[in-house]
Amino acid sequence: MDSIIEVKRQTHEEIERYKGALYTLLSRVPNSHENNLQNEHKASEILDRISTRYIELNNLYQDADATNAELAALSSSTQQNDLDEFYSRLVKIQEHYNKYPDSVPVGFDLEIAALLNEPGQEDEDYEEEDPIALLFSGEEGYGKYLDLYANHTAYNNLKNIGKRPTYLQYLDLLLAAQQTPVHSDLPREIRCTKDFETYIKNLHSYLLSFTKRTQPLVDVDTRERNASTEFDKKWEAREISGWEDASESKSQVNGTENGGIWCSACQKNYSKQTVYDAHLTSKKHIKAVAKQASSGEPAANPNGPTPPDIPTTSAQSSTKLRIRNAAYYTHLATDLLTYLVPILNETKSNVERRFSLTAREREQELLDQAKKPSAPPPTTAADGTAEEEEEEERIYNPLKLPLGWDGKPIPYWLYKLHGLGVEYRCEICSDHVYMGRKNFDRHFQESRHAFGMRALGLPNTKHFHEITRIEDALALAEKLKQEGRHEIFEQETMEELEDDEGNVYNRKTYDDLKKQGLI
Repeated sequence: MDSIIEVKRQTHEEIERYKGALYTLLSRVPNSHENNLQNEHKASEILDRISTRYIELNNLYQDADATNAELAALSSSTQQNDLDEFYSRLVKIQEHYNKYPDSVPVGFDLEIAALLNEPGQEDEDYEEEDPIALLFSGEEGYGKYLDLYANHTAYNNLKNIGKRPTYLQYLDLLLAAQQTPVHSDLPREIRCTKDFETYIKNLHSYLLSFTKRTQPLVDVDTRERNASTEFDKKWEAREISGWEDASESKSQVNGTENGGIWCSACQKNYSKQTVYDAHLTSKKHIKAVAKQASSGEPAANPNGPTPPDIPTTSAQSSTKLRIRNAAYYTHLATDLLTYLVPILNETKSNVERRFSLTAREREQELLDQAKKPSAPPPTTAADGTAEEEEEEERIYNPLKLPLGWDGKPIPYWLYKLHGLGVEYRCEICSDHVYMGRKNFDRHFQESRHAFGMRALGLPNTKHFHEITRIEDALALAEKLKQEGRHEIFEQETMEELEDDEGNVYNRKTYDDLKKQGLI
C-alpha cells in the first residue's frame, strides 16, 4: 500500500498535469466548428477529472488519523538515527527499479496524450470514430442547428390552437420568446391542458439537452436553478402573467365564482345557469360523469353547485399542480430560448436555404457532409520524395486562370473564347458577380438566384430569365399579372361552345345561360 503522503503528492502532480493539458487545449485556434466543439468537450472532461482529484485530495487532507499514523511510522525508529525508516523504504524502491528498469509509469502520459489527441499507436482511426458526432442528429448538423420537427408536430396536434403553423412559422413563434413568454399568445384554456403541459415539458427537455451538448463549458445547471428559484418567488407573489386567473377560476369545482359555473366532469366553465342545466342531459356529460365515477373522483351535482361537504380537494390540487407545471416549464423554456436566439436564427436561415434547393442538390449536400477530410500528406521523407511531390504540385498560374478537369489552368485562348474575364453582376443574388456568360446563364436555375426570387415573392420561371435588377423583376411581374387578366377575359369572350341543340355561344354567354338553367 502506497504512503498517504506519496498519494497526496501524486494527486497534486496529476492536477498540475491536467491544468497544463487544459491550457494547451484551450490555447489552440480551432479551424472549424467541429474542432471547436471537440476541444470544448475535451476541456469539460479535463475539468471533471480535476474536480474529482480535488475531492480526493480534500478527503486525504481531512483524514488526519492516517497522516498521523504515517508520520508516526516514519519517526518510530531508534533514537540513534531518525531516518532509518525513510532509508529502508528508499532501498526497496531502488531495488525495484534496478530489477525492472523499464517499468516506467506511462499510463497517465497516454491518458494526457489521448485527451490532447496527440498521435499515437492507437489513434490511427480516430477520425472514423468521432464520439461527439454521435451526440447529434443529422438535422442538428454537429450542433449548428436545432432539430424541432418533433416539437412542431406536437404543437400542431394541440386542440383548438386555430391555424396550424408551418415549420418556419413555428420557429418565428419561438423567436418571439425574446419579448414575451413562449406561446403566451395561446388562450389560457389551451395552456392549462394536460397536452400542453406534456408538450412544453418535452420542449424544455430538448432545449436543455441541446444546450448541454453544444456548450459543455457553460454551467447550464446553475442557470436552471436560478431560473427555477426566480419562478418560485414570482409564483408565490402571483407575478407570473397569464396564469393567475387560471389558478383562481378553477379553485371552486362546480362553483359560480367570476360569474360562471364550472363542471368538473367536462372540465369546462359555463357562463349561465341555463346553459349549464342544458348540458347536463347531453351524452358527452353523461359519459364524462361515468368516467369520473369509475376513476373515483366526485361526480358533478346536476342540481347546482357542489355542497361543501363533498370533498373536492384532490381534483383542485391536481388541476393547480398541472397549471403550475405548465407555467414552470414555460418559464424555463423561455429562458433557454432567449439564450439560444442566435442558434434559432441560424436554424431558420438553414431551413430557408434548404427549401430553395432541389432534391438533387440536397442529396449532393448530404454526400459532401458524409465525406471525411483526407489525411494530410507526409511532410518528411528520408529520400526527399515528399519534397519533390510538393514541388510538382505547385502550379504556375500568374493570370489566375480557372482550373480544368485535370487540376491545371485552362489555356488562355479558351479563357478568352468563353469570355471568362467578363463580369456579370446580379442584383437579385445580392450583387454577386459571375465570371463568363455560361456561368451567368447557369446561375438562373441555381439555389442562390432561386432564394433571391423567393425573397422577392416572385416565381423563378423562364419569364424572368436575363432579369438581374430587382426593379425590373417587380415591373415584369406586374406586367405578367395584367396580361394574365387580359388573357382570361379574351378566353371568356373568344372561346365558342356549342349546346345540345347546336347553338353556338361564346364562353361567357354559355356560362351565364347554364347558370340560369336555360341550357
